Amino acid sequence: MKKIFKLMLVLGGSLFLFASCNKILEEHPKTIYTPDYFGTPAGVEGGLTALYSHLRDVYGDPYTWSDLEGATDELTFSNSGFRGSDFSTGAHVTADNCPKSGFWNFTYINTANGIIKNATEGGMAESLIAEARFFRAFYYFDLVRIFGGVPLDLGSGELEFNSSAVRVSTRNTVEEVYKKCIFPDLEFALSKLPDTPRIGGALSKTAARILLSRAYLTYGWWLENPKGLKTYPECPRNAGEAKTWFQKAYDLAVEGIENPGPFGLESSFYKVALGENDYNKEQVFYSDRTEKSAQYNGAPVTGWDQGTNFVCWFHMWNYSAASCKDNTGAVTIPMQRTDSQFMGRPWTRLAPTHEALHTFTDIDMDSRFDGTFTWIFRANFDQFGNDAIKWYEGPHGNHIGAKEAFLTFLPYVDETVQYPASLTGNLVDQGFGVKEGMDSYVIDLRGINRFTYPGLWKQGPYRTNTGSPSGPGEANVGSTRPYVIYKFSELYFIAAEAAVKGATAQAGKSARDLINVIRARAAKWEFKNNEQQVYKADFSAELTAKTPNPVTIDFLLDEMLREYYGEGKRWFDLARTQQWLERALTYTITETQKTHTPVVNTRDIIELNYMNPIPQGQINAMQMSEDEKKAYQTPGYWLE
Repeated sequence: MKKIFKLMLVLGGSLFLFASCNKILEEHPKTIYTPDYFGTPAGVEGGLTALYSHLRDVYGDPYTWSDLEGATDELTFSNSGFRGSDFSTGAHVTADNCPKSGFWNFTYINTANGIIKNATEGGMAESLIAEARFFRAFYYFDLVRIFGGVPLDLGSGELEFNSSAVRVSTRNTVEEVYKKCIFPDLEFALSKLPDTPRIGGALSKTAARILLSRAYLTYGWWLENPKGLKTYPECPRNAGEAKTWFQKAYDLAVEGIENPGPFGLESSFYKVALGENDYNKEQVFYSDRTEKSAQYNGAPVTGWDQGTNFVCWFHMWNYSAASCKDNTGAVTIPMQRTDSQFMGRPWTRLAPTHEALHTFTDIDMDSRFDGTFTWIFRANFDQFGNDAIKWYEGPHGNHIGAKEAFLTFLPYVDETVQYPASLTGNLVDQGFGVKEGMDSYVIDLRGINRFTYPGLWKQGPYRTNTGSPSGPGEANVGSTRPYVIYKFSELYFIAAEAAVKGATAQAGKSARDLINVIRARAAKWEFKNNEQQVYKADFSAELTAKTPNPVTIDFLLDEMLREYYGEGKRWFDLARTQQWLERALTYTITETQKTHTPVVNTRDIIELNYMNPIPQGQINAMQMSEDEKKAYQTPGYWLE
């Protein structure tokens, strides 16, 4: 990812024009944006398409993703991962090493400013202006949650388009950012956006309801401030007003549920993330890509390239390093790289914590573990052209053929699993075990470590033009799937959380009622994903009966993990609810493949880290006095 630290970068870049295809953005270079240009239909369309295109630089970018997933209760660094973003460096975060510094980017906020100001004066359609206002609020919402108060004036006045380089700045308060920008922008967007997007992937009222209700909810938490966390710039906050904002969040989220437009819940959790079912009705807002054109994908679609969407690589162990004796007597590799959704390219940057896997309870009834992880890895040697290989040696003298399970991860501790030193190839070094009655090798929860762990199936690659089942395909190029930013299911979680925080619930829509809609869906099986077989079952009565009454924030955070694991939401959820230290300060994982002994780790997180520092490069570039620079930086992060 390009880490852009400049506060007000407004010149240069590219212009992206609308295209007739509803999933492809046609891109043409343009060297400068001017106010006059934004006052034309072509300028509005070009500026808006730039905003949509920029989503690809952030959503699906694995470095951004790891900044939001690392150092949470979901994930930690793997054997070749990032200790800094995991707060495991032995030193606290500073302005020089802040993992989230890439979010300090006002370029596209300024693009939105230009569209809003000049398109309004030029009499452009309000629905298009509403899209620009959504994007401005969208980016400011990320900034205010990560850094606290941030500047609304980019050099030409608050929320004005700036066309000249400016190297001075003043931070607005959190309250001002919400009340001057985020709330009015999104309220306008909600009033003017259509129920059905004008083209596939464009904004809608449902997207606006998700973002605005979440903003109301987050602001309510900020006002209440149950842990007494500091804010900057300092400003008063009235905890007594919090319930008003929780009520607004609840009412708007329920309004979204009752007025879905073309959106809604899929019939099963499995179908939400199934590659061949992309662009489904639950995917409200996403960063789009295509496998058909490198130009329109924004990255190569063939050959070797990281591309812009390779999140799935970061959460994949190096399965192609495991070797075993085959039927010829040679020691070869039974599982090799393919671009199937179950596998993809291993890059081993982040691994699940034992706590995260333990959170997936009732996995025989709740389909979300099966619909989140690749936990059964299958031999795929038949795709690589060596017809002499027919099978590999199994754990009990059995033979493992093509497409059969070679390694199974067990998401629970199983004392009957043995880890013998007599396995062929390098399976002992890979940490493989055996279990009586299972024809595949196994690793139970004790042995899931920084090297060997379940993959992230829900984000895995999917292609229609290459790859399995006929061959290995394009495992070394970034995924061309859309990266989903908002799902329709989020409305249920927002409303449920607001109700737990004191909002008056409507009849039949209590926090428990709402979350049970999600749990009932999770309990409906259409397919056993990892076992690759049709399976029709409905455990909704059993699973919803186990939902606690009353529902608590702790239970909701567990449900959010089960529903949205690995989607880049976790740090925001823990920061909003002020549960980051409680849930992520310590975590458990096995450090090496061969020990199978879990170790409790402690991170270097402190309360100060709920607000991130302004990147030091930005501070250094300002033409301000040292005292002014120091006052600009969040207290506690100033570098002498």
